[in-house]
Amino acid sequence: MSEERKKGLDVVRSMLGEEVASSLEASVGSRNFGAYRGEMAVDFVFGKLWSREGLDRKSRSLVTLGILIALGQSDELKIHLLTAIRNGCSVGEVEEVLYHSAAYAGFPLANQATHVAEKVFREHGLID
Repeated sequence: MSEERKKGLDVVRSMLGEEVASSLEASVGSRNFGAYRGEMAVDFVFGKLWSREGLDRKSRSLVTLGILIALGQSDELKIHLLTAIRNGCSVGEVEEVLYHSAAYAGFPLANQATHVAEKVFREHGLID
């Protein structure tokens, strides 16, 4: 197993949990449909990008949230909202990213993301 893959799986474990890491690890090298996409995510996204120095995970999470909001990627946003909390972001900081995104990505996308965040945070007992 390459260093990037080991590092990537460690990052996945710490950010997304053992279940996600085990699932990705099991698919590595398989011929299942879409398996290579998982390998790319582990090796590049987590093994290289999320492991780089220069920004801490909290900062990377805030940047990622802003990008996902701007792209209207609600499904991926759901995952990264809780990841951001695990990476040290507060609900208030996430809320500020939502406000900031309204100015730069547009109100419709920020509104959509706010509804997603509110639902995710309520389901996990992070807001009333």
